[in-house]
Amino acid sequence: MSTALGRSRDEQRFGRLDQPREYRRTISPRLYYDPEAFGQFSERIARFLGTARFLVYMTAFITVWLGWNTFAPAFLRWDPYPFIFLTLILSLQASYAAPLILLAQNRQDDRDRVQYEQDRARNERSVSDTEYLTREIASLRMAMNEVATRDWIRDELAHLLKELDGRRPEPDWRDHRSSGPGELGSPAD
Repeated sequence: MSTALGRSRDEQRFGRLDQPREYRRTISPRLYYDPEAFGQFSERIARFLGTARFLVYMTAFITVWLGWNTFAPAFLRWDPYPFIFLTLILSLQASYAAPLILLAQNRQDDRDRVQYEQDRARNERSVSDTEYLTREIASLRMAMNEVATRDWIRDELAHLLKELDGRRPEPDWRDHRSSGPGELGSPAD
């Protein structure tokens, strides 16, 4: 249903969905906390809760609590036998410890995810670099097959010398025909 201004009742009540809501002032000021600092704090707590020191402290605390409230004079006991106050304290500690541990695990998962993505990108670059170097080495090998090596040139020169020696008649040093200086058939005068 539309009103006189052409806006539906839902639009009047909730505002337009394609525009953000206006900021409303509250009576109490908004608390601001640094998520990074809080995350580091939760990691320190979670790290401490996972140590043997914490287990020893907690065991000593509970032992003293139970011992005092069992063996102390009745007028000095603050938590008699069902130990309801101790149960409340342990429940409160567990209710705070669990979310702090989960927050620390989530932060570690985020760090692991970033590290995994960086490792993956580094591995992809390494693979592409290796493939490039493999192609370059293959092209160099192909080019080296076309380049004359020292042994190949030596073999070819030896083969040419044999061919030349086979075509040329043996010079007769006794033949005294006049020939130009430096020719093979000319005797040394």
